[in-house]
Amino acid sequence: MSDQPDLTIIIPANNEGAMIGQCLESVLASNGPAHVEIIVAANGCSDDTETRSQAFEEKAIAKGWSLTVLSLVEGGKLNALNAADAISRGKARVYLDADVTIHTSLLAQLADALICEAPRYASGTIRFTATDSLATTLYARTYARVPYIANGLPGAGLFAVNAAGRSKWGEFPDIISDDTYVRLLFKPEERVRVPATYEWPLVDGFSNLVRVRRRQNAGVHEIEGLYPEILDNDDKLPVSIGAKLKLALRDPISFAVYTSVQMIVKFFPAKSAEWNRGR
Repeated sequence: MSDQPDLTIIIPANNEGAMIGQCLESVLASNGPAHVEIIVAANGCSDDTETRSQAFEEKAIAKGWSLTVLSLVEGGKLNALNAADAISRGKARVYLDADVTIHTSLLAQLADALICEAPRYASGTIRFTATDSLATTLYARTYARVPYIANGLPGAGLFAVNAAGRSKWGEFPDIISDDTYVRLLFKPEERVRVPATYEWPLVDGFSNLVRVRRRQNAGVHEIEGLYPEILDNDDKLPVSIGAKLKLALRDPISFAVYTSVQMIVKFFPAKSAEWNRGR
């Protein structure tokens, strides 16, 4: 019998000591599949990300899984992804942000969705983590109802591919938006959203929402310039006037906060120095 893992979970982590424990706890609480390889790619860390991650090794072994912590001197998410990819052994791969937590059934559903000879991309149903920030709470209420988030497959913070899907690209390129890049390598019919949820945190505070939204938009524009050939795979439709009106009538204050962030980003775009971190 092959000892090849059913899944490899790759978690890039830069100074995520405060978050990595919750992430790994949720991963190790999963109800499947049977054999999973976890790789935490700690990159450029000056905190206790590595030691906090290593503390979960025995729990992984007790579950019949494995956990490897890479200690990378050089920072950078793309470098971390590539380093972890280079040692991955799984039949399929899950790319997971260190600040994300997952539902117990998500990994099993992803593994099932990726059992396919043809290229396949999968993600879960995104939920926004509760926050103490009023601006972020209001923003999230409308953001969660935007059709692309409510019914689409954004893959923010978590996406997975099978072996055929991973063959669509080599190393991760040095770009801002790795999740958008990978998603657009797949045609809409090659992408699957499973019902199990995962929690993705939004930043606290209005100014931080603007900063991150600028970075997200910059990442999309970068892909449009560098990889125009993959844009035909984008099934993200603009929000219609009617849909916007429904959002506004349903929750006017939340819609006002969400729209204000959008308008500021549109008329005052980012400077490159602001693109250093998504959270």
